[in-house]
Amino acid sequence: MISMTTWVVTISVLALVIAFDLILAVLRRNKETSMFEAAFWTIFYIGAALAFGYFLPGWSDVQSQKEFFAGWLTEYALSVDNIFVFIIILGHLHIKKEKQQLVLLLGIMLTIAIRGALIPLGAALISAFASVFFIFGAFLIYTAVELYRGSGDEEEWKEGRIVADMRKRGISTFTIALVALGLTNLVFSLDSIPAIFGLTKNPYIVTTANIFALMGLRQLYFLLEALLKRLIYLSKGLSIILAFIGIKMIFEALHGVGVDEVLGVAVPEVSLEFSLSAIVTCLIITTVASLTATHGIAGAE
Repeated sequence: MISMTTWVVTISVLALVIAFDLILAVLRRNKETSMFEAAFWTIFYIGAALAFGYFLPGWSDVQSQKEFFAGWLTEYALSVDNIFVFIIILGHLHIKKEKQQLVLLLGIMLTIAIRGALIPLGAALISAFASVFFIFGAFLIYTAVELYRGSGDEEEWKEGRIVADMRKRGISTFTIALVALGLTNLVFSLDSIPAIFGLTKNPYIVTTANIFALMGLRQLYFLLEALLKRLIYLSKGLSIILAFIGIKMIFEALHGVGVDEVLGVAVPEVSLEFSLSAIVTCLIITTVASLTATHGIAGAE
């Protein structure tokens, strides 16, 4: 059980880091982010997440450490896919390079706020209704199928009715971009929150894994722009991960209601170690296959 003091210290430190990132984005709002700067801060934030997970057993336990790494990897992978959509949206809206980082950071802060509201709601639903895992699992499997079928169609992003109406009213492009990212973040959060609850029910792990997965996405955005056309199988890999977690949740829900066999076949219990291995393996295969398949594109560019 995580103490209140640990909660306060953790959230305070993370809030200070996010505030520092916001100040940095405001001070550099009229400058383009260089590849070196983007790479440096991306490595820094990934290193911070790895360090947090490594030292986590010092105030929690080894099980929480495994849950954190599984949750963080899943959320980070989903965030990378989301970034590609952000690249397309900001490009479609013709947001200047030097303005993009401030839009992105405000959008990411909005994402943290949205998930901060959804995490307690998800935890409350799980505590009150064990059968909600059936709904979460089915939703993730449905999302996985749609994501797999829609892979490669991201470049066809079109303005929604709200964004189009704002444009007609003469609202600034900057504001429109924030609204577009906010609406997109809301949709993405509906996938990510059930996904991490399929790996852990610990609110502390759910919260920290989400925040660490979102920190540094502003810099990662500029780093991944060049890879937009190369990670062609990322969405397919994520669809497999979401489907895997969805099936795992349904298995857990069956055990939760006392069903250990279905038609004479034992319902398996999927260990966290197996889940973590499956997620890492899927991401590695997806990345290697994408970069290998698009090797010619990189050479041409």
